[in-house]
Amino acid sequence: MIVLDRAPSLGPLLALGALRSPFKKPGAGVPLPRTRLVLPGIRPDLERLAAYERVCGFATGDDGLPVTYPHVLGFPLAMRLMSAREFPLPLLGLVHTSIEIERYAELPGDGTYDLAVHVEELRPHRRGTEAVVVTGVRVGEDVVWESRSTYLARHRTRHTGETVRNEPGRPLPVVEEWRIAGDVGRRYGAASGDRNPIHLHPLTARLFGFPRAIAHGMWTVARCLAAHGVPAAADVRAEFRAPVLLPGTVEYAAEGGRFQLRSGDRVHVEGSVRPRVAL
Repeated sequence: MIVLDRAPSLGPLLALGALRSPFKKPGAGVPLPRTRLVLPGIRPDLERLAAYERVCGFATGDDGLPVTYPHVLGFPLAMRLMSAREFPLPLLGLVHTSIEIERYAELPGDGTYDLAVHVEELRPHRRGTEAVVVTGVRVGEDVVWESRSTYLARHRTRHTGETVRNEPGRPLPVVEEWRIAGDVGRRYGAASGDRNPIHLHPLTARLFGFPRAIAHGMWTVARCLAAHGVPAAADVRAEFRAPVLLPGTVEYAAEGGRFQLRSGDRVHVEGSVRPRVAL
């Protein structure tokens, strides 16, 4: 376990991960990194929190943190793990494919929290290798929020097991149509600290094979959850199926506890919200 006294800076970690990526050769039998990073006593920056709420569509001025905001707090620690020499997958090209969130209670915006991040699992996938990164938030001894993010590194593999994700569910009723501005990636990057070049400008996105800049996956799910609403204690699941090009027009669809973000027949995000039942 490594205890940090401050959050790492994302820019240098992204650069370091990019430099190390060509030297990483993922494959069967790569060791699981055992490092656990802990950052105690962190308090959200209220100005950045307000900017995050505005760009994602959450109501500003609420006392509680948006359900996705602890991911932003823990992301620098996750990036430090994934850019480290011991992490066997190349950071360049790593795709965030899904997130599961368990929120046990609403988190006050002015609270003080202890963060912990570790890599829980490396598992074979028919298109490469997946890493499951766990982020936990504690108040004292109590876990109040936890997430599991799955990241896929594509590479040649002999694995042929059942790793194909489920097909999208039936189309849900459209609730709203959203016109997404071309600067959403830059605005979200400023609020979250995640300034990956594929999200910032068409020119930098083209360097990575995209015709235009794409929205952050975590922005798309946060925007959906802001519209959907999330109980104080809830389980959230979301799969990132296709990137959203910026600028663009998408449809937010929802029914019951399920939601989708799509363009016509193309599903970008699909997920669910379920209230947690106290035991």
